[in-house]
Amino acid sequence: MFPTPAETVNDILEELKKFSVMDPSNARSMLPSFYTSPEFLELEKDRIFRKDWVCLGHVSEIQNTGDFFTTELVDEQLIVSRGENGKVHVLSNVCRHRGNLVVQGKGNRRSFVCGYHAWTYDLDGTLKTAPLMNKVKNFDPSTCSLPQFNTEVWSNFIFVNLDGNAPPLAPQLPELQTILNNYHNEQRNLLFEEEVIWKTNWKNLSENFMEGYHLFSTHPKTLQPMTPTQLCKKVPGEKTWTAYRSYYDPNFPSRGPFHKDMTEDEQRNTVLFNLFPSFVAAVSANYTLYLCLRPKGAGNVAVRWGVTSFKDTLSDPEVINYLNLCKEFFEEDKEKLETLQISQNTRYFRGGPLAPGDLEGTIWDFFLYMESKLNE
Repeated sequence: MFPTPAETVNDILEELKKFSVMDPSNARSMLPSFYTSPEFLELEKDRIFRKDWVCLGHVSEIQNTGDFFTTELVDEQLIVSRGENGKVHVLSNVCRHRGNLVVQGKGNRRSFVCGYHAWTYDLDGTLKTAPLMNKVKNFDPSTCSLPQFNTEVWSNFIFVNLDGNAPPLAPQLPELQTILNNYHNEQRNLLFEEEVIWKTNWKNLSENFMEGYHLFSTHPKTLQPMTPTQLCKKVPGEKTWTAYRSYYDPNFPSRGPFHKDMTEDEQRNTVLFNLFPSFVAAVSANYTLYLCLRPKGAGNVAVRWGVTSFKDTLSDPEVINYLNLCKEFFEEDKEKLETLQISQNTRYFRGGPLAPGDLEGTIWDFFLYMESKLNE
């Protein structure tokens, strides 16, 4: 066997285009360069992450007026803040004077003050003061507010659209919202949140989270005894999302207490969904595990993840056990995905057949989404 030449961005796009007309029974994994090419990542930034809705975190991170946290999305520095009247803002974190960072980290402020020259902004980004600038002829403070990005809160999660042209998010998710209604995400409390970096492409982690095929081999002691691979069932998705239900082994203890609205079937499975491009979550009877993914180069992904629950304290023994379980299977996934990233630098592999639809059909849905965005 001879190595194939390194694929170009056009080669990757052409491969995706083939998938758009391929019968799902012939579904295949993608070329390795789909996950390793820095040039392809630049295209993803322009056509996906700057144009579509991307989740930045949970509303409980900014519960009170003046609460904020800073983050980054495809090189844009952002402030996520809670303004007056409870309004959520996503602002540029770049001062309108000389372009320095306005604030860092997270906390609570009455206003945002750039430490470089003390230009001061309101919680909605309006410029409040600019020292000595009244001596500058024709200086107009109204033209120097921090840009506000298009923001929407859905199911208690904060989404941003950088270019401001994406259609509203919620109307695109009627079927997903119906699936999640009885789980009542909007009533769940944020118990834990942190951000970490994994040494793998953002798509590798997104795809891994969304398929049950690996449970029996990657998680033989953590997840397989509870949600075995053989009981996974794909859910018909829409253009903007994909999902599957991970059913519990009949011999596994009940995972209640259950919300009164939940059906018997809902009590026996966890819903895992990917709201494209990069928000993945697992919603069970009393916990929601979520991951907000942001690319940090072709071989790294920023993972802002957390757990919400009807419970309200992190010290609850059941919560501690669940969080420890999450950290344990995360380490199992991380090990596999970081070695996957290494192996994807090969020129001797061009993709292989995907498992049946209930196990890896969600990955096929994701490929079709990527094709629709990148080849438009």
